[in-house]
Amino acid sequence: MALLGKLNLLRVLRGAPPGFYLDGGPLGEILLPGALIPAGAKVGGDVEVFLYRDSEDRLVATPRKPYAQVGEFAALRVVAVNPRVGVFLDWGLDKDLLLPLREQSGPLRIGERVVVRVLIDERSQRIVASARLGRHLDLAPPAYAEGQAVRLVVTGETPLGYNVIVENAHRALLYHSDLGQALSLGAVFQGYVRRVREDGKIDVALDRAGYQRVASLTETILEKLLAAGGRLPLHDGSSPEEIRAALGMSKKAFKQAIGVLFKARQLVIEQYGIRLTDDRSR
Repeated sequence: MALLGKLNLLRVLRGAPPGFYLDGGPLGEILLPGALIPAGAKVGGDVEVFLYRDSEDRLVATPRKPYAQVGEFAALRVVAVNPRVGVFLDWGLDKDLLLPLREQSGPLRIGERVVVRVLIDERSQRIVASARLGRHLDLAPPAYAEGQAVRLVVTGETPLGYNVIVENAHRALLYHSDLGQALSLGAVFQGYVRRVREDGKIDVALDRAGYQRVASLTETILEKLLAAGGRLPLHDGSSPEEIRAALGMSKKAFKQAIGVLFKARQLVIEQYGIRLTDDRSR
């Protein structure tokens, strides 16, 4: 069944001058405009599209993926302000996303970023945003297991660390002591559940805990070194973003792991990178 505000795989029913008409099930036929038809799409085939309403409230399909679907949280940039209606956010589609006045948690200006949840307004059945995050979080006791991999979205900084949303459902805390770098508002990471407290509060980290974590990270670094011919241009001066992009780990975890490998004489730490020892690179 086709779902508004979600990515859907829909069958192409017929072609017409405006574009392709897709099988929306109970929603009826849905137009995929001709200018947006992806290469290779044909009548009788399936296409992956996102469904939303255009400026005239008509259902329309697009192959473009928004920065967040209904039910997800994201940090979006304000692109327009209407004092009587609300603000409009860039969410990656031609039609901007409305954050109504009643769903704002404070005044916003053009260019600012705000963390919101994307949802369907019950009254208008339009896709809108809400910055009142607490209304949309699950208050039931979470059932996460220690060490479980989870999706995290950063919503703000506190004296202890960063507030994050776990799996689009629960609030958690990521401590400064577990980080090697500052995090930006709306940053999305894979993290790990450190523990669920008796009061239901959740502590998370960006890396696995304990020896198992370090062992896994050292294996990752060795595999990357071997694949790169024995050298990587990563070092103490590399940015946290460079390290995470190359290895999928925090800078703090990287430094711990290469320390272990250095002591085991498996790699050499140089001024502008790391390399395998002669024995390992053969």
